Amino acid sequence: MAVTSIRQTVTLPVSPHEVYEALMDARIHARFTGGGAKISRKVGGAFSVFDGYAEGVNLELVPDRKIVQRWRASDWPPGRYSTLTFSLTRITGGTRLTLRQRGVPAGQVKAISDGWREFYWAPLKTMLQLRAPR
Repeated sequence: MAVTSIRQTVTLPVSPHEVYEALMDARIHARFTGGGAKISRKVGGAFSVFDGYAEGVNLELVPDRKIVQRWRASDWPPGRYSTLTFSLTRITGGTRLTLRQRGVPAGQVKAISDGWREFYWAPLKTMLQLRAPR
């Protein structure tokens, strides 16, 4: 099966710490995505988000800087995982978040890319803008 990669960058109006917490704290994650989340904060720990649509294992965690996960969607072929990396960089006015996802089944790239934009970046920006200092 052919696989490919996704790369996206988004600018968020808060600190890297707040972005890291939004991605790694199950309650905050569920609040901005609207789907149930269980997220271990340990390397080797499991996560499940969007009411089980996506699941995997944390491979590397560098608080406020980097999250690397073995990630799969429930509609992918059995045993198929991608490697997902969130990199957080402090910039003037907030954080630049860069997503890299390697090993995405070629037939799923558009749906997964669109999903990150629609179900993560848009609601995350909305939630964080409401909390950002004025």
